[in-house]
Amino acid sequence: MEKINILSQSSSIILTLVISIFFVIIGLIYSKKYLGLNNYLVASRSVGTFSLTTSFIASALGAWILFGPASAATWGGLGAVIGYSLGTAFPLFLLIYLGKKFRDNYPKGKSLIEIIRLRFGSELFKLILFLSIFYMTIFLIAEVTAVSILINYISGTDLWITASIIIASAVIYTLYGGLRASIFTDNIQFIIFGLLLIIAFSYLISFNSNEFSFEYIKLNKPNLLSSNYLPNFTAGLTFFIAVAATNLFHQGNWQRVYAAKNEKVLKNSLIISFLIIIPVVFIMGFSGLIAVSKDSSVVPDLAFFSLLLKNNTVFLSVIIVALAISLTISSIDTLVNAISSLIIVDGNKIIKFKGNYLKLSKQIIILISLLSFFVASKGLSILYLFLLADLFCCAAVLSVFYSFYSKSFNEKKAIVSTIIGLVGGILLFPSPDFSKSLIVGIIFPSDFFPIFVSQSLLFCSFTVATFLPIITWKLK
Repeated sequence: MEKINILSQSSSIILTLVISIFFVIIGLIYSKKYLGLNNYLVASRSVGTFSLTTSFIASALGAWILFGPASAATWGGLGAVIGYSLGTAFPLFLLIYLGKKFRDNYPKGKSLIEIIRLRFGSELFKLILFLSIFYMTIFLIAEVTAVSILINYISGTDLWITASIIIASAVIYTLYGGLRASIFTDNIQFIIFGLLLIIAFSYLISFNSNEFSFEYIKLNKPNLLSSNYLPNFTAGLTFFIAVAATNLFHQGNWQRVYAAKNEKVLKNSLIISFLIIIPVVFIMGFSGLIAVSKDSSVVPDLAFFSLLLKNNTVFLSVIIVALAISLTISSIDTLVNAISSLIIVDGNKIIKFKGNYLKLSKQIIILISLLSFFVASKGLSILYLFLLADLFCCAAVLSVFYSFYSKSFNEKKAIVSTIIGLVGGILLFPSPDFSKSLIVGIIFPSDFFPIFVSQSLLFCSFTVATFLPIITWKLK
């Protein structure tokens, strides 16, 4: 793995510890006065506009924004940047309508999975519960992997050291204080990484003032902007579908929908979040276009940092580490609380547990965290991990949400269509090098298929997973 070693290992470890402990302390102190199950799950349904807005943004903009959009841009062009930006923000726009509908129809709801159970019954509920916990676990792994790779890149610190500190700190205060603690620390994290992002963007543009433009990209990598460049379309649509579907299933978003003090607060928070997220993600993706235009051999996951840290600046390295840790912890605490809430609210409908279910959920979260630590220490591709998680959500998204608008759409159809979409998507989902899939290149040779399929496996995989279920809706 590439390293630039601007910071010493000891410095990076101390910095990571200090920032992480800071969030642990404020999270524990604040949540002391807000204990109880209702606070743990939905913050007593009393969160105002500022807190809700900052929490939506902080939870949405994890460490992945430092890696994913820029990485996707290096091969997917401008289309990937636009798709990533809109896909991240679009679900928040949809929640303006869906959130109102669900709050009106299911006023005591705590999770999307719970509402699916009330709408259908137990079987689809079990399937979607499994998919949701699976994808959020992968999301958790990807976040920890991202920050661990970054600190390894800057200082050479072993991945497992960073992973253990970050996971432990987020789990400690979130399992103690629940959603209330998560939202409060999100407020602090939003202010911190907002300032850090402004500093980072300022340096990013100043360091690359002569190159940070569409003209520079057009001069050096014109295909990334060309309408004739196929990935501009396939990558753009892929990332829009994948990211949008995933965020619609994000339990953290649904917890915040129900945590809002009223519908006006919810609507205003979602609109503001939508408008802020798009330009942030776009600029991060645009940096990837600039990076690959300057150096075709740039490591995709490190494209953003290759621009920002090209002068080996210690000050900026500290800023980036602090930014990444704040982003990561803000996402991890959301994911930990979201998974925990699913286990508490919905898990007991499957496993009848006579003891303290809140305690059991915390024990399960610790096990998931240990799994996340183990996988994150392996340093897998961040973008690939996210895409794998996204696929599962794409297979279910249309069937699940269509079901709330069709009285004739039954549980059996929803289950069959979701499974068919998932199987179809997995058969086409590319290997880590994107050269082949189970059905294209392994079961059957690649030349058995049209060249478009073999060159656009990711697009085909997500398209099939998302839209194949529609075909089954009319089947009896």
